[in-house]
Amino acid sequence: MTMLDDRQTAAPWPTAYPQGYAVVDVETTGLARDDRIVSAAVYRLDAQGNVEDHWYTLVNPERDPGPVWIHGLTSDVLEGAPLFPEVAADLSERLAGRVLVAHNAAFDWSMLAREYARAAVVAPVEHRLCTIALSKELRLPLPNHKLQSLAAHFGVVQQRAHHALDDARVLAEAFRPSLHAAARDGVRLPLLECRPLTEWSDSPVTPRVGHQPSYGSQGSWRPSRKRPACPYPNPGRYDRDKPLMQGMRVAFSGDTSIDRELLEDRAIEAGLHVATSVSRLTSLLVTNDPDAATSKTVKAKAFGTPIVDETAFTHLLRDVAQVSTTTGAPVAPALPTPSSE
Repeated sequence: MTMLDDRQTAAPWPTAYPQGYAVVDVETTGLARDDRIVSAAVYRLDAQGNVEDHWYTLVNPERDPGPVWIHGLTSDVLEGAPLFPEVAADLSERLAGRVLVAHNAAFDWSMLAREYARAAVVAPVEHRLCTIALSKELRLPLPNHKLQSLAAHFGVVQQRAHHALDDARVLAEAFRPSLHAAARDGVRLPLLECRPLTEWSDSPVTPRVGHQPSYGSQGSWRPSRKRPACPYPNPGRYDRDKPLMQGMRVAFSGDTSIDRELLEDRAIEAGLHVATSVSRLTSLLVTNDPDAATSKTVKAKAFGTPIVDETAFTHLLRDVAQVSTTTGAPVAPALPTPSSE
């Protein structure tokens, strides 16, 4: 037994830790909201991170497979694969009652939630854990937050990068020592609530893989609530030496410690415009992992869009400058009306 094993078994296991985990990886046709899953893998782990079993499936995305050079799944390979509704029950059986674990869990969960919503099924997932967030909590000396860096830190050998089953295996093997290190040091796991999409809209059947997709008839979905339009004009980019201004367009990327919907609600209540993507008009990008090569962070850096982390953003929300709904010019806060008494 190694010294690490001795340390892992010496301390009592935290009673507040989850009773089981489902380590998940999905490969997709892209990163946008209307992209689809082309393969999915799940490693089920017990309370202390030991592997119980694993599962893998291809999924027919009913559209072009996207970046074949990344995931290697061509239209011919996916032609005979099951549709997501046909694998949803098997997947649910492996997710039920467990914390969903993924590397950049916000992405994997969002893709799964959308697929479940299209299938008119509620995903049996209540909480997720991002291994990027956990590695930060543990202060692991990683050069970046890529899966291969986490794997290398724990001596896990990657065999087929961007293959869902191998990525899930690698993450499961790296998650176990991370979990034990957290338990040994009394670290609170960075669990986040998963809110399923509870509303969706019907749309015409899309063509199966191998046929030219009709972009006007893509399967559509919408979140469980529609946000009101921002009443203020966009004043432009955020200036680090000044407060936020009402009307600024704010985008979010990656996992947040505060539930994403709650954080967006706070931004909207402060008079900000919550954007779903990054463009030249975006005033600010909020992300806890600016080095992640997500589409939003890549675009933000290309456009020169200011980037702040969640903590800085929540502080900025306390003092958002008020502006006129017609001119967008700053306005002074209204003075209290003198009492007649």
